[in-house]
Amino acid sequence: MPLPSSGQISLNDIATEFGGSAPHALSEYYSKGNAPASGEIQIGADFYGTSAAYTINFLVVAGGAGGGCSLNAGGGGAGGFQTSARNVDGGTVLSITVGGGGGNSTSNSNAGNGGNSSVSGSGFSTLTSTGGGRGATNNSSLGFNGGNGGSGGGGTQNRPGGTGISGQGFAGGGSASTTGANSGQGGGGGGASEVGTTGSNASGAQADGGDGSASSITGSSVFYAGGGGGSGRGGVREGVGGAGGGGTASNGTGASGTANLGGGGGASVANTGASGGSGVVILSVPTSNYTGTTSGSPTVTTSGSNTIMKFTGSGSYTA
Repeated sequence: MPLPSSGQISLNDIATEFGGSAPHALSEYYSKGNAPASGEIQIGADFYGTSAAYTINFLVVAGGAGGGCSLNAGGGGAGGFQTSARNVDGGTVLSITVGGGGGNSTSNSNAGNGGNSSVSGSGFSTLTSTGGGRGATNNSSLGFNGGNGGSGGGGTQNRPGGTGISGQGFAGGGSASTTGANSGQGGGGGGASEVGTTGSNASGAQADGGDGSASSITGSSVFYAGGGGGSGRGGVREGVGGAGGGGTASNGTGASGTANLGGGGGASVANTGASGGSGVVILSVPTSNYTGTTSGSPTVTTSGSNTIMKFTGSGSYTA
């Protein structure tokens, strides 16, 4: 529990928070709290409101990418998904960035990749999840491959899907060609837990987005970072979005990825595609260590013995 922010603090109070060996001396506490590494230590100025290192659990999900448009387009890749447990020194200011969803495509412009989400701070090894890779639009001047990202976007016109990043997500599905009775299908966007489905010319086939991954950091199991479905043509069906906010493809305009889940946008047969869903950053700290010092207006809840901070936009937490 943090030391008081005003009033008297004793050497025993500091020892209770930061440990050490009796008999205690101030020299044991160099570089603890706000104390210098050498020289004079001032009990009040250097230890008011400080606390020892404690474990914080993190969920960092980047923004999902937009889906492609036109016939046989690829679904958008999900935002990168990462979890981590870190020991963080009391007083460390953690800066939070939440990535936005990738913009929609048009017949003459590619969809946008998702934005990165991250946690950084002094003495803290930055934790970054990479935005999802765009779904491919069926236009030769734009390139037919899916975009690379946290999870890759689906391809079109017999081209491969984009690659995902190991530990964050999976590749997008490749595409079937537009030859044959059913004229082919774009690949599904990759998700946090599986590759997007490869497009097919088979009657009744559908290229679904890859499923995301579940996290119980909030106290309830929630899926995040599902890939967007790929669009079809002829007798080929539209792909369903992956669990975790992936948008389903449509013979009109596909569904957007779900906000704050990092889902990829569904592909669209229409000339305007669907956007990706924004990401999220969630911190879980022991309530006994929670300082209450935040910026950016996170949603704060409790679950058991932990306090949960859910950031849907940029902000900070002072440990």
